[in-house]
Amino acid sequence: MNIYCGNLAHELTEEELREAFEAFGQVTSAKIITDKYSGVSRGFGFVEMAEKAEAEAAIAELNDKELKGRVITVSEARPRTEGPGGGGRR
Repeated sequence: MNIYCGNLAHELTEEELREAFEAFGQVTSAKIITDKYSGVSRGFGFVEMAEKAEAEAAIAELNDKELKGRVITVSEARPRTEGPGGGGRR
């Protein structure tokens, strides 16, 4: 199950994010989204967990909890929508 994590501290590492979720079960991946130019965290990320029940327990326990000085938002990630990509000039 893919989990969205928002309002992350900019100092939070992917390893720290993984560790927070590993308390609830097996984490297959943890990714913090960064700005493609500066490399600075954009304040959100995604965690993938193998078992749905473990993921739901993690969401219930970690949503609105403090992690590295910030109250984080945790929910099931919505699938990406196919849209008109880009934003470039015509």
